[in-house]
Order: sequence, then C-alpha cells, then structure tokens
Amino acid sequence: MEVLNVIAAAIGGWLFGAVWYMALARPWMQAAGIAPGPDGRPQGSSARPMALAVLAMVLVAGMMRHIFGASGIATPGAGLVAGLGIGAFFIAPWIMLNNAFGMRPFRLTLIDGGYAIFGCGVIGLILALF
Repeated sequence: MEVLNVIAAAIGGWLFGAVWYMALARPWMQAAGIAPGPDGRPQGSSARPMALAVLAMVLVAGMMRHIFGASGIATPGAGLVAGLGIGAFFIAPWIMLNNAFGMRPFRLTLIDGGYAIFGCGVIGLILALF
C-alpha cells in the first residue's frame, strides 16, 4: 500500500536525520549559534521540532512518491539516485539560499544540506524498495 510505503520512507528519513544530527550535534549547534544546555543538548529544546520533523518527512516522502510514480522510477538504484538528486539540486540549494541571506555560516549549509541530500537518498531508496 502506498501510504505505508510513504510512512516507512518518512521514518527512514527521520531516523537518518537523528543519526546525522547526533553525530554532528556539536558543530551544528556552533554553526547555528545555539547554546548547549548542561546536558549538551540545545537549551530550551522541546518536542515541537521533532513533531515538525516527522510531518516534514511525511510531506517530502509523499511528494517524492508522486514524482517517482509519474517518472517511472521503480528500482532501488534509480530511487537512490533520484533521491540524492532531489536533495542536492532542490533542497540543499534552497537551504544555502536561506542561510546566505540569514548571514549564517557556510558550515551550517554543509551540515543541513548534507542531511537533505543523504536523507532524500534514504527516502528514495526506501520508496523504490517497496
């Protein structure tokens, strides 16, 4: 069922993001200008960003499923390449633009853009597997 496929891909993208940002937590917080709390996590963190991340992954996976269906992308290799391309040529440039106008360090673009590229690759792979 397509809905389950989209949910599985969204969960995969979200889990990849959890690993990505746990591994890059310190440089990401420095680049984003976020002060760590006593526990090393961002001060004042809440569940809201996590909930929005889940929603965002469902939206991205759903649209990618639509694009894949319209384009005939059906093999895992094609799904991976298409996902990487969507991340590299649609999402990461937009992140770069937002960060440039916000006068944010380019290091933040590399971290967030890297997640967009590889996270979309994970989503594309999962979408094409099922």
